[in-house]
Amino acid sequence: MFIKVKLQWNVMIAAKNMDAKGLILKRAILVELLDAFASKKATKELGYYVAVTNLDKTGEGKIREHTGEVLFPVVFRGMPFKIFKGEIIHGVVHKVLNHGVFMRCGPIENVYLSYTKMPDYKYIPGENPIFMNNKMSRIQVETTVRILVIETKWM
Repeated sequence: MFIKVKLQWNVMIAAKNMDAKGLILKRAILVELLDAFASKKATKELGYYVAVTNLDKTGEGKIREHTGEVLFPVVFRGMPFKIFKGEIIHGVVHKVLNHGVFMRCGPIENVYLSYTKMPDYKYIPGENPIFMNNKMSRIQVETTVRILVIETKWM
């Protein structure tokens, strides 16, 4: 689920955020890195970006001619969230349909569990539809389900 990675990105800092002592600059670099990390959301290779854990290295800045901003290469460590085939995860059901359920697992909004993978359960329609088995076990909205990942698809 959570993996540790080392990444290298470029961070743009406005000239107004720079000073001679470098304290404001370090803070500005970290704030811009965190903003970029949060706005990027996810990639197919790494999954969903969750946290920056360490800022390892800040390279020498290069001034951009037209904007006056300074480009700094940074090396940092982060922690993304990605599910893998064969992994067992927990998901919270947020939508029940006659052909299966959709769940959330961490930052992943749409984990799908097909009714074909729930052979003991029968769909019961209504205002709040559910899947129920003979032992009266229910799968409904807000139920936590433990599932095995059969396949992943990046959308």
